[in-house]
Amino acid sequence: MTSPDPQPGPDRGPKRRRLPALLRPLRTLRQRLIATSLLIVALPISAVAVVLVYQEREAVLLEKEKKLFAITRILDSELGPGFDAYLDGLNGGWDNRDGAIERLAQRLTPLTDRIAASDPGVGVGYYVRRLDAIVTYGPSRDYAYTVGRSIPADHPGRQVMAENRPQITQGSLVRGSILNAMYPIERRGQVIGYVWANETTEAIGLQQRLIDLAVFVTSLFGFGVAFVLVWVTSKRLSSEVDVVVHGLAAMKTDLRRRIPPLRDELGEVVDAINGMAKALLDARSLTENILSSVADGIVAVDRRGVVTAINPAAERLYSVTARQVLGRPYSKLFNTDARHSALLETLDSGRPQLGISVELRRGEHTFRVDASSTVLRDGDGRPIGAVVVLKDVSERDRLMVQVMRADRLAALGELTAGIAHEIRNPLTSIRGFLQYLQECESVEEWRHYGPLIIREVDSLNHIVGELLAFGRPRPPQIDAIDLGELVKETAFLARGRSDAQVSVEIEPGLPAIDGDREALKQAILNLVINAIQALPGGGRVDIELAAADADQVAVRVRDNGVGIAPENLSKVFDPFFSTKASGTGLGLAMVHRIVDAHGGTISVQSRTGAGTTVEMRLPVRLQPEPPSEDPR
Repeated sequence: MTSPDPQPGPDRGPKRRRLPALLRPLRTLRQRLIATSLLIVALPISAVAVVLVYQEREAVLLEKEKKLFAITRILDSELGPGFDAYLDGLNGGWDNRDGAIERLAQRLTPLTDRIAASDPGVGVGYYVRRLDAIVTYGPSRDYAYTVGRSIPADHPGRQVMAENRPQITQGSLVRGSILNAMYPIERRGQVIGYVWANETTEAIGLQQRLIDLAVFVTSLFGFGVAFVLVWVTSKRLSSEVDVVVHGLAAMKTDLRRRIPPLRDELGEVVDAINGMAKALLDARSLTENILSSVADGIVAVDRRGVVTAINPAAERLYSVTARQVLGRPYSKLFNTDARHSALLETLDSGRPQLGISVELRRGEHTFRVDASSTVLRDGDGRPIGAVVVLKDVSERDRLMVQVMRADRLAALGELTAGIAHEIRNPLTSIRGFLQYLQECESVEEWRHYGPLIIREVDSLNHIVGELLAFGRPRPPQIDAIDLGELVKETAFLARGRSDAQVSVEIEPGLPAIDGDREALKQAILNLVINAIQALPGGGRVDIELAAADADQVAVRVRDNGVGIAPENLSKVFDPFFSTKASGTGLGLAMVHRIVDAHGGTISVQSRTGAGTTVEMRLPVRLQPEPPSEDPR
């Protein structure tokens, strides 16, 4: 069977002869050097240009997305508590759909116009889920006609509201082809609509094309400069290039070798190469010295888990030498369980590990280290292994235990001193009375001093009772309580104890909270009584109840009394600390415990001679305690 090509030989022959014909003009070293140099310059410039074009396009889109989402978050923040606040006083409220849309458009359009004007080319607006309508679209001079419209059933905005998740899309909408960022509006756990910010793809494309043009012009200019430089320097370079080539070949194995000095431009290149070689040698020595002097252990492995580097600190941690471990598998050397090894976990998964606690045995002793590992990469970003940093924290933990023990002993000492001080005074009085009455035969004296002794005994009993209540509080009885009524009741009780003016200010519409009514009543009463006692010459106590945020309410007790000295502010919640002669120092400590039991916080602000403000923040809903583990 014959081939369909009757003359294959003659057709292939000329093709083999064309390549030498193309290379025939490049006969001299200079010509070949120029062509090669230009090719070498052209390829990186082209590659960099392509990468820059790609990256700048991605960067422009990413910057636009960040900017648009930032605008949506500003719109969400500017909305405040929600759309309800903008419909106050509207006849029919939400049921009056047209009126609600008109009211919201009237009040929100200035906001969207202002934000749209701050960034020309950007369109912003609000969509109300309950009304199923656009209520404003800025700039309104261009898009006011869209107010009241509903979005189609397949519009991505519906997915944003349904999934409560921000989304950015690119497509054709009201403004044409746009990049549209949508952000759900969530209030009190419900999505009530979404906000958007968009920009036309035409404007984005124009910006990308301008950057593309700048990259192209820069690359072309760089290629032209390179061509001129190569042409000018090629004559001398051709006669000395062998010297450079041989010198570079020698440097590959020994950075201490230097290229002989040359003249002119090539001499500068040689000097630069020699300088770079010395800098690399110095950097290598510096790195080795740093690793040797670092107090933390450092171990590096390649992709197979073989140890490639270990510093002296790691040698001491593992009680090995570098000669024993270099070139051997990490897992076998240190008997490491891969499930608990930060280094091997990073090597397998490619994810860094931070602050992993590891126990190491050295002889009969066990000590703890914190291990942090990360992936090692080459200059191209490819993983070539992993490195772990081991920090011995045994001594730190031991010192922390000592500090905590010292703190507990100091607190116990202060508590004991406070108890002794509070009990000693009544006991001294009782002993004095009894010594006096022991030598007294008059019944009248006994009748006179008997009630005083009983009063001192009652004082002791009161101190012991407060101490028991503080040390072993009763379990809280949690129920839904009206904190406003509780504050009014407490203020009424406090007014009967002093001539001070006690005023109450309660923000309307506050929800009932979960709490122990009697415990909170005791806490608020203690704060008010403390405030009254800080007004020796009469004064004013203001009790405020307001929302702190969506999940908390705040009770503030403010007086214009003597205030608290700055050095005592940090001690006011300590048991048995009191600046009053008759105080036990347990009142504010008990208040702190009650607030803490309700998952709240308490803070004090005071200026000497200007008064004090105590603020309790209580959660509206108590979080259930996690179930205790089965002791079995």
